[in-house]
Amino acid sequence: MSGFAAGEFQARTTRAQALMDDAGLDALLLSTEPEVRYFTGYLTRFWESPTRPWFVIVPASGPPIAVIPSIGAPLMGQTWVHDIRTWRSPDYGDDGVSLVAGALREVVPKGGKVGVPSGPETHLRLPLESWRALQTRLEDRVCGDDAGIMRRMRLIKSDAEVARIAAACAVADAAFARVSGIAREGTPLSQVFRDFQRLCLEEGADWVSYLAGGAGQGGYGDIIAPATDTPLAAGDVLMLDTGVVRDGYFSDFDRNWSLGAATPETRSAYARLIEASDAAFAAARPGALAADLFHVMDGVLTGGAGGSDAGRYGHGLGMQLTEWPSLIPADHTVLEPGMVLTLEPGLELGRGKTLVHEENIVITETGARYLSTPAPRVLPVI
Repeated sequence: MSGFAAGEFQARTTRAQALMDDAGLDALLLSTEPEVRYFTGYLTRFWESPTRPWFVIVPASGPPIAVIPSIGAPLMGQTWVHDIRTWRSPDYGDDGVSLVAGALREVVPKGGKVGVPSGPETHLRLPLESWRALQTRLEDRVCGDDAGIMRRMRLIKSDAEVARIAAACAVADAAFARVSGIAREGTPLSQVFRDFQRLCLEEGADWVSYLAGGAGQGGYGDIIAPATDTPLAAGDVLMLDTGVVRDGYFSDFDRNWSLGAATPETRSAYARLIEASDAAFAAARPGALAADLFHVMDGVLTGGAGGSDAGRYGHGLGMQLTEWPSLIPADHTVLEPGMVLTLEPGLELGRGKTLVHEENIVITETGARYLSTPAPRVLPVI
């Protein structure tokens, strides 16, 4: 169970209900891990199994209703949610649909509206045939968009949430500080990946949900592929990008090292990444737009040419490794205190080589504050 006090979840529910009232919604229907956990504190890795659907209903008033497989009842019973309705799942004939429909009919009047998170970065996580059956059983109640309520709420983190992200960042910081002990010439990149995950666990990660990276002469190519057994060599630049989880919240930032002395070109490229990140940090303040941070970084990196094939220079961060918004020209999300972002400039060096740098920040009333310890100003050498 997530370690927040019940008051954290009560405040989220009250806020959601006020937004629902403004939007003319009689309930929210939630079926994905972050949304379920956001209102209940229900933290488990059992979501790795795609077999069973899970549901939480936020009514117009009162606490949430959990409609979940019976295997999850003991843990859900440790949360602040007391209305827990269960069935034996998997049930190929009716895997929770009747229970969910019944609960919604109780709290949503005829002709009422049920909001479901929709649009970019959302999904249902239940079979389409179950979704169709549910809509039929709601009779004349209508399921539609949640008016952006979940996106809006999760975009602004509470102080307690920011503290958990900071704790995850501290774990990654401590692991990164030990990389020189596991990465050296001749060590296979795959071994570095395994050892780095061990370091993260030793430093207090609950688990290492994400680890990517690369290594190559003067830069690296594919930064999302699994690590190969290719040994590190003199002249390689090694990059590790990790998302560790602590108390249900992520860090997401990377670090770079040169194996032996780096070339002047590589040192210069690294310095430009730091300059771009610094510029975005200075611009990250309430009232700025997500797009503004993109343009500030792109001005340093490409002279305003429009970015790279990576598509963006950062994103939101929290209960998921990547969240809304994206730092792209088309994203006009207004920055507000409580938003947690990554700054992720990247440079294409030619010959299939890139360099990428990433930091984690939170927007405050007066500007930005680092959650990750800023990277060294000069490319570190192992």
